[in-house]
Amino acid sequence: MRRVEIETTLNESRSELLATFDGLSEDQLRRPLTTSEHDPSNSWCALDHFAHLALIERDFEKMIRRQLAGHQNPVGPLVSDQGEVRSRGEIMALVNARTDAFQRVHHLDSLSQAVALTGDARGATLRLLAELSDAQLEEHLEGAPWADGTVGGVLGTNAQHGTMHWNWITEAGLLEIAT
Repeated sequence: MRRVEIETTLNESRSELLATFDGLSEDQLRRPLTTSEHDPSNSWCALDHFAHLALIERDFEKMIRRQLAGHQNPVGPLVSDQGEVRSRGEIMALVNARTDAFQRVHHLDSLSQAVALTGDARGATLRLLAELSDAQLEEHLEGAPWADGTVGGVLGTNAQHGTMHWNWITEAGLLEIAT
């Protein structure tokens, strides 16, 4: 994925998400919609899904920076500290626990706070994108299952991540879209 495509996609997807979430009522933002993958007694609302984007975007930035620093396991949860390859189930359990912990911390954030949180993460992504050479964008991020596995592809995945969560929100069937 070329730099201009990555940046355009990131900016357009953010603008669309901001407009969508800004058009929701407080009830639509806060209504429980999906059950946590980690704790079935915990429900996520639309605003939780939106704030969650910041966590993952920051994680991708950290992975890429570890890759650039020559880290042997830049993606992180794929291999334990003892060097053992984790199963997909083990990886997802770790990821789900971490995302649930983040959700609980930010559950009472306002839309404005979530916009600032995700904006800070997107800003960091754009700064990283500006720092990378074209050759670095083409590098394979060791262990990355996202997009084509390249640094540029992983950065671009942040744009689709918001769409994926919005689809989950609407598929939950509890959110009435304001028209």
